Amino acid sequence: MTDTKPLSPREKIAKLRAAFVEQLPARIRHAHVLFERLKIDPEDHAAAVDLHRFLHNLKGTGSSFGFQELGAAVTLGEGLVAKLLDIPARPVPENWEQRLSEYLGRIEKAASEACSLFCGLPGCDNPEFTLPNFSIQSVADCSGRLVYICDDEVLTLENLASQLACFGYETQSFTDTTALLEAVDRRRPDALILDIHFPEGQIAGVEALAEVRRRAGNCDVPAIFLSARSDFAARMAAVQAGGAAYFHKPANVSELVAALDELTHQQQPVPYRILVVDDEPGLASYHSIILQEAGMATYQVTDPSSVLQVLQEFLPDMVLMDMYMPECNGLDLARLIRQVPEHVGLPIIYLSSEPDRKKQFGAMRVGAEGFMTKPVVPCELVATVTILAERMRILRSLMARDSLTGLLNHTTTTHLLQNALATAERAGGSLCLAMMDLDRFKLVNDTHGHLVGDQVLLALSRVLRQRLRSSDIIGRYGGEEFAAILQDITLDRATHLIDELRKDFARVVFHSASGEFSCTFSAGVAGYPAYTSGELLREAADRALYEAKRNGRNCVVPNTTQPGEPSKT
Repeated sequence: MTDTKPLSPREKIAKLRAAFVEQLPARIRHAHVLFERLKIDPEDHAAAVDLHRFLHNLKGTGSSFGFQELGAAVTLGEGLVAKLLDIPARPVPENWEQRLSEYLGRIEKAASEACSLFCGLPGCDNPEFTLPNFSIQSVADCSGRLVYICDDEVLTLENLASQLACFGYETQSFTDTTALLEAVDRRRPDALILDIHFPEGQIAGVEALAEVRRRAGNCDVPAIFLSARSDFAARMAAVQAGGAAYFHKPANVSELVAALDELTHQQQPVPYRILVVDDEPGLASYHSIILQEAGMATYQVTDPSSVLQVLQEFLPDMVLMDMYMPECNGLDLARLIRQVPEHVGLPIIYLSSEPDRKKQFGAMRVGAEGFMTKPVVPCELVATVTILAERMRILRSLMARDSLTGLLNHTTTTHLLQNALATAERAGGSLCLAMMDLDRFKLVNDTHGHLVGDQVLLALSRVLRQRLRSSDIIGRYGGEEFAAILQDITLDRATHLIDELRKDFARVVFHSASGEFSCTFSAGVAGYPAYTSGELLREAADRALYEAKRNGRNCVVPNTTQPGEPSKT
């Protein structure tokens, strides 16, 4: 068996063009069949609709694939057939048979020329057609987690390294800048934490940063400065050196970790999900390739009747939709989508070769966010889709996430638990639900204030996000209670994992006007298939959590009982 090398985007589009050209003779014959029906009866509305849609698709696809003469010829025929659609409300256009016959002849000639020019290989076809530039990438790779810390105060080094490890960061510590630079030569870090000033004989932190970046090939290594000073001069020196953040000692670890997370892009970007609805398969594939090369996930639909099912299963961030399709047009389909409550705010963009500005604006009145004319410019398509998909993500996030921690809210977590259980049941897999509750959190708020209490909630949310897998689902269930849905994992393994997080979280040090303190949490864990519904699973995890509280707090208890058995917890 020989390995097949994946096709490049340019090769994929070349194949789509070849398929389009191969189908041209059959398409032209179909157009003549529809024309003959209209000659018999100009009021054959079904034939006029079919011919208009056929010419509309042919124009859009031909122009997108670089066959400009074909697109221009089709435009004339499409305009004339559009007038036939208004019969009998409007009179039959004068000499329409002769004119349409002439237009179809020009279309056939342009199609024949396209076939003769095209040999099916990239570079051998129409020399005037330039394949899109696919250098754009909208989704970056997730950076690593290696942080170099350089400070001449040993106690500060040890404390920072210990605290960052709780949040899953790998650290290396240095007490002098010379050792730091030697380490950079061996392995480049993903971020730096530097003091501003060092004892005599060492270069200053701002100079060390410049040298680190020079040795790293002038790469912009993110840097955070620490200092016992908080005056304007020290802060300005850090800014001018390219420091991304500045913390006065002793640093608030939760805030420092938040800055590190932002600088090192610890949250893996989730590709935008775009639904492409077009009854022309080649054109749907063409637009999908452009979006996929920009890092997006796409789903193609050529039959409008399946859109509702796909919306429910694919959950797109936006829809790209053709204007003219069989059985319904884009306006009707957009209205249908808008009548489903959960899709009321879903962005819709029309992709069409419709030149009539009034029709374009009319299409947008039903709730569409934009109208792009075929052939689209790839970079403009990506830019437009990115803006609207990001807006949809933000709106969904506001509805689905807790405003303080950014974790999923109670309602969304409960819904996703049901989905995860259904997936586990279909695949014959397993999952566990961990319910976690901060210990004596009211005392934290009463002693240190609610702002500091918020810092504790944020710290636990970051520990959970950084240390659990991207496939796990994490939510703030309410108040100081959190939930984690751990997929494809045994009860023993899940209990051990949550217990490791519990130990690390207990080592995080918080600061307030009342002094330093630490906080702990208790947890209960229950698993599927022992508990087969979301409600049973949550109740079982809650019982285990209450047992952890009764056992003195700061521990993790698994629920090992089966439904119907007397509770061991």
